Amino acid sequence: MATTLTLIDLAGSIALLLWGVHMVQTGIQRAFGAGLRRALGVALGSRFRAFLAGLATTAVLQSSTATGLMVSSFAASGLVDLVPALAAMLGANVGTTLIVQVLSFDVSRVASLGLLAGVTMFRRGGETRTRDLGRVLIGLGLMLLALHQLLDLVTPYEDVPSLRMLLGNIATEPLVAVLLAALLTWAAHSSVAIVLLIMTLAAKGVVPPHAAFALVLGANLGTAVNPVLEGAASEGGAGRRLPVGNLVNRLAGVALGLAALDWIGPWLVTVEPDPARAMADFHTGFNLVLALLFLPVLRPFAGLLRRWLPERAGTADPSQPLYLAEAALEAPTVALAGAAREALRMADVLDAMLKRAWDALDGDDRKQVSETRRLDGVLDRLSAAIKSYVTRLDPEDLSHADHRRLTQLLAFTTSIERAGDVLDRNVMASAARRLKRGLAFRPQDRAELSGVFDRLSANLRTAGAVFMTEDGEAARALAAEKEAFRELERRAMATQFAAFRHGAAAGAGSGTLFLDVLRDLKGINTHLVAAAAYPVLDADGELPGDGDPNPSPARARRP
Repeated sequence: MATTLTLIDLAGSIALLLWGVHMVQTGIQRAFGAGLRRALGVALGSRFRAFLAGLATTAVLQSSTATGLMVSSFAASGLVDLVPALAAMLGANVGTTLIVQVLSFDVSRVASLGLLAGVTMFRRGGETRTRDLGRVLIGLGLMLLALHQLLDLVTPYEDVPSLRMLLGNIATEPLVAVLLAALLTWAAHSSVAIVLLIMTLAAKGVVPPHAAFALVLGANLGTAVNPVLEGAASEGGAGRRLPVGNLVNRLAGVALGLAALDWIGPWLVTVEPDPARAMADFHTGFNLVLALLFLPVLRPFAGLLRRWLPERAGTADPSQPLYLAEAALEAPTVALAGAAREALRMADVLDAMLKRAWDALDGDDRKQVSETRRLDGVLDRLSAAIKSYVTRLDPEDLSHADHRRLTQLLAFTTSIERAGDVLDRNVMASAARRLKRGLAFRPQDRAELSGVFDRLSANLRTAGAVFMTEDGEAARALAAEKEAFRELERRAMATQFAAFRHGAAAGAGSGTLFLDVLRDLKGINTHLVAAAAYPVLDADGELPGDGDPNPSPARARRP
């Protein structure tokens, strides 16, 4: 019974350590995530600057995974070259060791102070950066408290013969220790937590130094596995090169470390008698040496990765999301950026639908009707994937800016999806009716419809730009298009009714069809305005009095 309770206490302490690491990471991401992402993007110019930027960003975020996801998104979109991206990852690997260095000293006495200060800042900070930094201090306090509890728990068992025998066997098989630590790090999603746990066991003599060094190597290997398995693998070769490159250099480093362990281990223990400090120094030294070895050869290494992982020509199913990486859910800023890229893909699909819809209205190819409706299915599936993805984000991890961006994202995807529904259900119904009855638009009506479709495509591009930049002037210009389309419809109705009064009965069928299509296109434009302009204007307090951010769909009918 006592052994069971001890194991429960041990598991609880490890869980507390993991939760403390999580609080530190999410607090920093909420306070500085967006700014760090912008700063990182600017700094990825040369390999040396990229290395320093990766180191600094990870030292603040305390998550090499989050930094890697940011850099991967830049590399996959072509914003930065693979060489500085790889350099940034080498810097990130060094940056994540710095908190281990700090916690390797005896700072357990400040745990209570950190918790007290953190709770005070968290409760009094409101929705401000003070609250987020309070979350960081609480996380640090929990980490220190967990490490202190772990020390107390393992002390009575350091001389248990069976444990000594087991750990002795691990010490004689360093490869087993590497694989064990890699598995634990992969499961915990945190090399910091696993290395701190190894330091604690080494400090009490539960794990012999030789085995502890091998476990540290395994933790460094395990943290590179998650981005490969859960990252941007669906983005094609460009999205996979960076995480695979990071894993390859870790594998090479672990192989070299194992080969030199019999020489490095005894020397380091002699230089640094404190086992905890020796583990921290080995952890930092491993990543520094790896950076020094790989920085000079990154260009040929990047060329090798490009040959291994060529860019895919295209995707078989356009409805499959490309940028919704599972690992990015741990970094809300990165996850929302990926979801925004998927939303822009929806805009591209809608633009293709507009082109095919005009071909269906202007020509005699019935395939354009079915193709437009097929693309609406693509829109629906992409929208569902985006919404399912973002709802998996933990609300506690989202900052006020993240919540606002999430609201804009949902408004954009919903409105683009509704615009596609209008094309599918209404405009394609009119196209099918025209083909069935053999109707033809009058030359002036055809010219006007062609201009309206061109105007809609331009407004769609503006909507995408407003969604990404949140530019107020562009949002006001897009919102003004709603009144412009109203005026187009009013003039068209007046012209058609005047033609009817003058006895143009022969064109009554095509004239009515023209008005129906024009009314539907006006509805699509309303959805485009709601997709991007209204959220920006609402945030600026400029939303028009008659603006409806979620206008109801236009006439829902099928042929």
